[in-house]
This record gives sequence, structure tokens and C-alpha cells, in this order.
Amino acid sequence: MNSDNPTGKPRGIFRICAMAAAVTVWLHMPSAAAQSIDDITLNVYKEITCACCVGWIEHMDEHGYESTIFHPANINRVKLDLGLRPQYHSCHTAVTASGYIFEGHIPEKYIDMFLADPPENAIGLAVPGMPIGGPGMEIGDRFTPYQILLLHKDGSARVYAEINSKADQ
Repeated sequence: MNSDNPTGKPRGIFRICAMAAAVTVWLHMPSAAAQSIDDITLNVYKEITCACCVGWIEHMDEHGYESTIFHPANINRVKLDLGLRPQYHSCHTAVTASGYIFEGHIPEKYIDMFLADPPENAIGLAVPGMPIGGPGMEIGDRFTPYQILLLHKDGSARVYAEINSKADQ
């Protein structure tokens, strides 16, 4: 689903309001509030021309998620405003209504695991860069192993999962 400015407000104001609402919810949520996939709509921030992001969104939608897509003028500003440090950046950022952040080409099953039991003081998950073979980054049979990082409120991260083969996704 693509957002076509449903409020009638200028696009920049709509994006800022949506981000502010997500951050406000995140700041006030309990640290371990599990969420059902039936309740999940991902607000996905991406460049308008990025096809691999569309592939990842399709992967998520095929597994029961809904997505609302935004094309901000400055996607890096969105990421920084959400508290994502540059070393964790990828091409797209997804945010749940409860404020959890999912950066990059994370397989859906790991997002499910995270949302079922969010670790204390976590803001979300990230796959920095764009590893070949991840959801949305499929190129034939090619695959590059990668890590999914657990992002903490203090800006630190640790390995959440090691993805060593396509089967691990």
C-alpha cells in the first residue's frame, strides 16, 4: 500500500507528524510489550527508486504484515531522528506503531521473534548494508552471510542472529 498524503497536509508536515507520533508511542511503551502480527502495520521509509526495498516489503506482506510506504526527502535524517546510528543504516527503515525499528533486509521470521518477546531496552533490529541473498536482495543463487543486530536504547548493539545460509532466513 502506498501513502498518497491522506491528510491533505503538505507532505513534509505529514511525515514529521507520523515520525513524531511513532517516537512518542515508543518512548511511552512498556519495554517488553509483545505484539501480535495481526496488529502490525509497518511504516516503511525508503527512496522512491529503490527496488530492493520493494522486494523486502513484498516479503513482509507475503507473511501477513501490512506496509505503508513513505518517500522522505532526506531518508538519512529520518534514520537519525529515530535514533539509528549511521553504522546500522541500510536502504530502508520500517517502524511499527509501538515504535520498534527494523532497519534493512531483516527476514520476517526474526521480526516475528523480536515482536513476540521484545528484549528489555531494545529499540529494534538492523541488518546494516545490503547483503546479497537477503529478502529483497536475491540475485540468483548468490548468498552472503550476515548478522542481524539487536539495537539498544543507549545506541549500542549486539548480534541477535547469524544468517549463514538461505535456509537460516
